[in-house]
Amino acid sequence: MRPSLANASGARNLGQMAAAPIKTTAEVLDNAARLRADRDLGSLQRDQVATFRPAILGIRGGTTAVSVALASPAFANKDWWVIGWCAVIVAYNVFRIVRPVRYVEDTASIVRVLVEVSLHVVAVSATGYWGSPFVFALITAVMVAGFARGFAFALRVSVVSALAVAIPFLANDGATINDLRTATQWTVELMLVALIAGYARRVTGEVDRQHSLALDRLGRLADANLLLYSLHRVAQTLPASLDLEESLDTTIGRLRDLFEYDAATVFLLDETDQTWVVARWEGPRPAPTYTTAELPGPLVDALKLRHPVLVAELLIDGPGVSAEMASGLYAALPARDSTIGLIALEHRDAHHFRLRDQELLDGFMKPAALAIDNARWFARLRTVGADEERTRIARDLHDRIGQSLAYLAFELDRIVKADANGKPVTNQLEQLRNDVRSVVGEVRDTLYDLRTDVTDTEDVTVILQGFLDRVETRSNLSTRLDTRVSGRLPLLQERELWRIAQEAVTNVERHARASKVVVTWHSDGHRALLLVVDDGVGFADGRAGRLDSYGLMGMRERAASIGASLDVSGQTGMGTTVRCEIFGL
Repeated sequence: MRPSLANASGARNLGQMAAAPIKTTAEVLDNAARLRADRDLGSLQRDQVATFRPAILGIRGGTTAVSVALASPAFANKDWWVIGWCAVIVAYNVFRIVRPVRYVEDTASIVRVLVEVSLHVVAVSATGYWGSPFVFALITAVMVAGFARGFAFALRVSVVSALAVAIPFLANDGATINDLRTATQWTVELMLVALIAGYARRVTGEVDRQHSLALDRLGRLADANLLLYSLHRVAQTLPASLDLEESLDTTIGRLRDLFEYDAATVFLLDETDQTWVVARWEGPRPAPTYTTAELPGPLVDALKLRHPVLVAELLIDGPGVSAEMASGLYAALPARDSTIGLIALEHRDAHHFRLRDQELLDGFMKPAALAIDNARWFARLRTVGADEERTRIARDLHDRIGQSLAYLAFELDRIVKADANGKPVTNQLEQLRNDVRSVVGEVRDTLYDLRTDVTDTEDVTVILQGFLDRVETRSNLSTRLDTRVSGRLPLLQERELWRIAQEAVTNVERHARASKVVVTWHSDGHRALLLVVDDGVGFADGRAGRLDSYGLMGMRERAASIGASLDVSGQTGMGTTVRCEIFGL
C-alpha cells in the first residue's frame, strides 16, 4: 500500500500545483530570466581567487607588516639597498591590496601570478636569501598561486621559488649544515602553504559546483513552471481553436508571451503541392510561400531533426527567414507522424536565444501543433459538407446551363427584331429549335452527372467509364480509361477523387480544344493514382496550376480534404496533365 499512497500523494501534489494560481506571464518570465542569469554566471569566466580575497588581503597585509618590521634595522643602519627593496615590496603589496590580483583562466592572469612570485623571489635573493626580511612576503605569492590554479601549479611554483633562493644561498663557500637546514625548512614551509591553498581551492570549487547545480535545478524548475503555464493557456484555448484563424492567432500570442524576438513566422504545409505557406508573421514581412528547397538552412535542419534548432550567429552560419536577423530559433510542428508546419523565431542580436529557450520551444510545439491540426481537419470536414456541395452544383449549373440559356435569349431577341422588320425567320426558328434541343440534352447530362456518385456497389471505374462515354457522345472528344484496381479506398476518398476527375475532364472539354483525353485510375486499397492527360492547347509558361482558377481551386480543396497531393503541369501546344495521388497510412 505504501507505493500506492506515495503515487497518490505525488499526483495530489501535481494537481495542487496545476490548480494553484499562476503568476502573470511577465512575472514568470522575470523569475526565469533572473535564475538563468544566475546560472549562466557559472559558465562564464569568473575570478577564481575572488572567493579567497578576504584571506589573501589579510595575509598580504600581515606579511607586509612583518617584512617592514624585520627590515627596520636597515633604516637605522641606513642600508639603502634593503630600504629600496622594502619600498618596492611595500608599494607592490599596497597596490595589490587596493587592486587585488584577478585570475580568470587566461594567459594574462598566469603572467600576473608569475610576476608576483618572481618579484618576491628576486627581493628575497637580493637581500640575504633565507635571512632576508622579505621572506615572509613570498608566502603570499605562493598562496595566490595555489588559490588560482590548485595543487599542481602551486607545488611547482613553491619548489621553483625555493630552489631559486636555496641554490645560490647554498652555493656560497661558507654554507653550513644549519644553512641547509634553513633552506629545507623554508622549502617545506612553502610547499605546505601551496598544499593548503590548493586544498582550500578544491573545497571551495566543490561548493561552487554544488551551487551551480542548485541554480541549474532552479532554472529547470522555473522553465517547467513557464512551460506548464503555457500549456495551461493552450489547453484553455483548445475548445475555441477549431477555427484555424483563431488557432493561429493563439499560437502567435503564446509565442509572444514565452519568447522575446524581433521576428516570428508560422508556416503551414500545403499538402497538395508540398509548399510552405506563411500563415502568420510578426516583424519583417517574409515571402508568401516557400518550397522546401527555398527554406532557410536552419528550417530545413529543424524539418529533418524534428527538434528545435538554435542558431547563435545567423550572419556566420547562413541567413534566416529575415536577412537582417542575427540569431534564431527554429522548430517543426509535428502531428500524426508528419510535419504540418514550421515556426521561426529570430532576433537582431547574436546569441540572443539560449538552451533554455530551445527546450521551452520543444515542449510548446506539440500542443500548438495539435490545436492547428485539429482546426485544419475541422475546416476540411466543412469543405466537403453541404455548403461546398451547394457551391459546386451552382457552379456547374452556371457554367454549363447559364451560358446556353443566355445564348438562347440573345437568339430570340435577334429573331424578334428580324420578324418586326419583315425578314423571313423560318430557318432561324429551325436553328433555334435545334439549339433548344441541345440545351435540353445538356441540362439532362448535367443533372445526370450531378446525381451520379461513387457508391458501395459502383466504384470509380464504373462511374468514370459512364461519364467519359457521355462526354465523347456530346463533344466528339476521344476518351480512354486505363485502370488497374486491386482494392478500393474508403468511400469518402473515392468520391472526392471522382469529382476531381470529373472537374479535370470537364475543363478539357470546355477549354483545352483537345481531340483526345486519357484518364488513368490505379488503386490497391491503400494508395491511388489519378491521371488526366489531354493533347490540347496546354498552359502558357508560368500559368499552369494558377490558384486563381476557380475549378482548380475546387480540385485543390478536394485533394486537401482527403490528404491527397495535386499537381497540374503542361506546356503551350503540348497539352495538360493533372496528377492526383493519395498514400495510405
